Amino acid sequence: MAEQALADVKVLDLTWYIAGPYCTKLLADYGADVIKIERPGEGDPARRIGPFYHDDSHPEKSGLFLHLNTNKRGITLDLKTDTGKKVFKELVKEADIVVESFSPRVMPSLGLDYEALEKLNPRLVMTSISNFGQTGPYRDFKSADIITYAMGGPMFSTGLPDRYPIRLGPYVTHYQTGATAAVATMISLHGSELRGSGEHVDVSLLEAEMGDIDRRGTMLLNYQYSNHVSLRVPAGERFASGVNPCKDGYVEVRGEFPHFPKMSAMLNMPELLRHPRFNDSVGQTRPEVIAEFKEILIPWLMERNKRDIWQLAQANRIISAAVYTTEDVVTDPHFQARATFAEMEHMATGTFKYPGAPFHAETPWKLRHPAPLLGQHNDEVYGRLGYTRDDLVKLRERGII
Repeated sequence: MAEQALADVKVLDLTWYIAGPYCTKLLADYGADVIKIERPGEGDPARRIGPFYHDDSHPEKSGLFLHLNTNKRGITLDLKTDTGKKVFKELVKEADIVVESFSPRVMPSLGLDYEALEKLNPRLVMTSISNFGQTGPYRDFKSADIITYAMGGPMFSTGLPDRYPIRLGPYVTHYQTGATAAVATMISLHGSELRGSGEHVDVSLLEAEMGDIDRRGTMLLNYQYSNHVSLRVPAGERFASGVNPCKDGYVEVRGEFPHFPKMSAMLNMPELLRHPRFNDSVGQTRPEVIAEFKEILIPWLMERNKRDIWQLAQANRIISAAVYTTEDVVTDPHFQARATFAEMEHMATGTFKYPGAPFHAETPWKLRHPAPLLGQHNDEVYGRLGYTRDDLVKLRERGII
């Protein structure tokens, strides 16, 4: 197998929660040596976010943390102490990348802003992930996932028209930002290698969310060109389409006009095509017609499993999908054939499956080692800097590591 693309890249990871750790996880998964630096005694707050292995809320058993921090080594270090800052600067001299996700005021207040670190390592790429960016009138504002989603625009058109706007599932914007930050970091690293000088990358959660194509771009362009504000659309029911129950769950089908002949063929009911309103685009919009057809469709669905219905729909060229549970996703033969999930053993949880490669290429993706225990690699990393075992005992006693 070919060597991993980022095998010679060294990353210091000062991030926590989701966006930053997802950025550095993507780098680690393709070979980068990522050293995750956590606060002594507490660690990344994501360690306290579920779901937890066997519902045991232990900081080493958070499924979220285990997923976001695979392939990283872990150390502890208190950056608020003079000794902690000194040690960090020693690490920076050997690094290619630093990724941090503090508020914009934090790194300058510690004397560890890009200008200070660049003097130690002129080719350093430093990526800063924050709510609203490193500059501007909102730079120091606190935020949350729902706030980012609301300010980005799409929340205005999410939900029922007669109710308040709602957000989509949690952390969507954080994963989008993490992926954006990983791409931005690699672009800057490539530029650094060409120029021979480093760069400070400024990534805003809000701007990453606003630039995403999940309706936002379409809505913003629509407003710019037509002054049209997208509104919330009634959920309603459509003829021969939508999510409906079946024998073992739910299935989505699209059989409205002009696809109704395919739907009648799938049901093996050619007589439906002679119904005066079923095969008429205007008639299909009427509530009583929609309800009449559901009385035919639902009993047929309830006699069959979702995968059988999906296969029948495929055979009749009907747009369809089984509505998967988590178990369905993990056991799906297509995902198994593509190694979408990979098994790994962790000291605190044993062996279970993790999400696999985000894309497939000649550059290999590997699960090299599980997420680190808090401070697991202190001896190894600090030993390389010349610290003896006695030194590390004293640093632990003082709460610096």
